[in-house]
Amino acid sequence: MAMKKFYLTTPIYYVNNVPHVGHAYTTLAADVIARYYRFKLGKENVFFITGTDEHGANVAQAAAKHDKSPKEYADIVAPRFMEAWKLLNIRYDFFHRTTDPRHEKIVQEVLSKIYKKGYIYEGIYEGWYCIGCEKFLNITDLVDGKCPLHPTREPVFQKEKNYFLKLKELSKIILKKIKEKEYVILPLKRHNEIVNRLKQGVDDISISRAGVSWGIPVPWDPNQTIYVWIDALLFYYTSIKFLSNHNRFWPPDLQLMAKDILWFHSVIWQAILIALNEKLPKTIFAHGFFTIDGQKMSKSLGNIISPEQLVNKYGVDGARYLLLTAYEFGNDGDLSLSKFTSSYNADLANGLGNLVSRVAKLCETSGFVHEISRRSRKFNKTLATSLEKFNFDKALGYIWKSDINWGLKWLDQEINENKPWQITDKKLLYLKLNLYVENILDIAYNLQPFLPQTAEKIFKQFEEHNIKSQPPLFPRIS
Repeated sequence: MAMKKFYLTTPIYYVNNVPHVGHAYTTLAADVIARYYRFKLGKENVFFITGTDEHGANVAQAAAKHDKSPKEYADIVAPRFMEAWKLLNIRYDFFHRTTDPRHEKIVQEVLSKIYKKGYIYEGIYEGWYCIGCEKFLNITDLVDGKCPLHPTREPVFQKEKNYFLKLKELSKIILKKIKEKEYVILPLKRHNEIVNRLKQGVDDISISRAGVSWGIPVPWDPNQTIYVWIDALLFYYTSIKFLSNHNRFWPPDLQLMAKDILWFHSVIWQAILIALNEKLPKTIFAHGFFTIDGQKMSKSLGNIISPEQLVNKYGVDGARYLLLTAYEFGNDGDLSLSKFTSSYNADLANGLGNLVSRVAKLCETSGFVHEISRRSRKFNKTLATSLEKFNFDKALGYIWKSDINWGLKWLDQEINENKPWQITDKKLLYLKLNLYVENILDIAYNLQPFLPQTAEKIFKQFEEHNIKSQPPLFPRIS
């Protein structure tokens, strides 16, 4: 059955801090996929959402440090994410905030429905809680008594009345649905992690907090607020409900996130939807972590990279290319500004940029008149296959590698071997130049999801009868 729509999501980002390259990595990947499917299915059939997670103790603490109310602080930080995505030329369809009253209303309605169906009960939570993750921890989750992701912050031992979701009961249904491939968890190693953990057995999970005032009130007990993760997961559902004519996009076709929040998205989220009797997302993809020059990114080390830093140094499309090709999407990897500069100069300045300049100069100096082709261009099949499997580095690598009558390396070799500047037969020369121009335009078409500004510049330069030289697409940098 042919795909008719594509709904994809990023996680929503905590407003306790400003956007950094980790947020950008996930959101950029989603943007590339959204752009590709807009070409494939039509813009009106793709729905790409991102946004901010604005409730919980973490946000309240960050706001207090800045002498702001949580909402005031969220109103300051949330636009920073929108600005960062604009800077990276990320074209989402909807930016969703969990403090939106429409979201809050539907979250309460959903919880009330699940409560009435008997999937939620009152109990006592006793155990460890990491405020940094906004996450309940088992003793087995701790490393030397600390949360492994926030070793500098002491987890809090809590005992309080909460409301619990019957995750133990629902997890059996989840495991069955995974085995029957009703939804897919990628990469395979993440699938195996989740399945193994489910087989070991899980406990019911608290879905409310007694001591956190900054949150959505539990509708049947206003002394409690809804656990921030339940609030956040329902973000993917609520916008479908309050945006007109968007019900047709449910369920999500792809949900992207980092591996540290995979459990929430591949188990707890599904449990909520099963209790709600809703269709499940089709694919959950968790990418790995990265280090900066071999070290974990942190304020204390001063190695946090912002999207603005990357764009200022490498340009918008340069930054996009370097993030997408840094390492295989789905694995852990390392980012290095020195490696970025080397890759930028080799692949973009000396590679794509130099080739485009060479061909434009040949066309200009030879008097070549381009007979503009009206043929329909398509995505290269190998590239499209890699992209649909979320192999961004392989998809882009295919453009740069050698192939028969296609790709940057092939075209560069073709020019070097045939030496068109030495061809005196005008007819033969123009046949060669036409071949070069059409190949560059095909490359530009395939670059559109990845490097949209660059593709647009190439189209503007080469979809002309008289092709002229232009400033370098990617000036060399030191």
